[in-house]
Amino acid sequence: MAIRITSDSTCDLNYLAQERSIGIIPLKVNLDTATYLDGIDITPEEIFAFVKEKKMLPKTSACSQTDYEEHWEKEFENGADEIVHISISAKSSVSNAQANQAKVKFGGKVRVIDSMALSSGQGLLALKAADMRDAGASAEEIETTLNELRYHVNTSFIPDRLDYLFKGGRCSRMQMYGANILGIHPLIDMIDGALQSNGKYKGKMPVIIKKYVADLAQRYPSYDRTRCFITHSSADEPLVEAAREAVKEYFDFETVYETVAGSIITSHCGKNTLGVLFIHD
Repeated sequence: MAIRITSDSTCDLNYLAQERSIGIIPLKVNLDTATYLDGIDITPEEIFAFVKEKKMLPKTSACSQTDYEEHWEKEFENGADEIVHISISAKSSVSNAQANQAKVKFGGKVRVIDSMALSSGQGLLALKAADMRDAGASAEEIETTLNELRYHVNTSFIPDRLDYLFKGGRCSRMQMYGANILGIHPLIDMIDGALQSNGKYKGKMPVIIKKYVADLAQRYPSYDRTRCFITHSSADEPLVEAAREAVKEYFDFETVYETVAGSIITSHCGKNTLGVLFIHD
């Protein structure tokens, strides 16, 4: 049985999706009257330019039921017998609901898993599904494992500024002023599938990033050493380097991937947001 793994573009796997044979279904970004496909014909740099010029955030929209149906039909035409789809958290997007509606058309051949995550937290589950597929696991085994594993994915990040989160209604004006004027940066954590503030740091971002990684190591002393992601929204090199050094100091991962967040994630968090994501016990 040929099993195809698919995921929403919010998984931020970049080149790894093609390398690991994971099909990507793009969400949409709307700039004024123009609509673009995440990861295909819009870049984070264009998002930054739009926000700077218009003083407003782009709008993002979920995949439709038809988007899923059309994508999966092509997968079956290309030889898939079954599909396991890893969706963005149901609490972050209606994409998961649309996917569950679309799968009905395929009579049990499509399994939809709510990752309860986004960005490379979602991507970690997609890669785990690819690992299992390549090792000969069945679609049912993959589904069962991921439904358990999704509760053990650290999906967290530190934003540099809160302008984008404020414009998107995800923080108050006072929180934005605290971050931008006083140098207070919240820890944004995915808890039970929803983004929540779970602490705060104060100071310059390179120092904060090192403290953040050290805190993760203390919080999760036992973890899956297979892989880790340093995922950021086009962050400045000193921030990325600070994360590299801290991950090397406090963790022992076999592979550390560095990926740039796509246009959907960038639209909501802004430049210089950075997270270290991995699976813990």
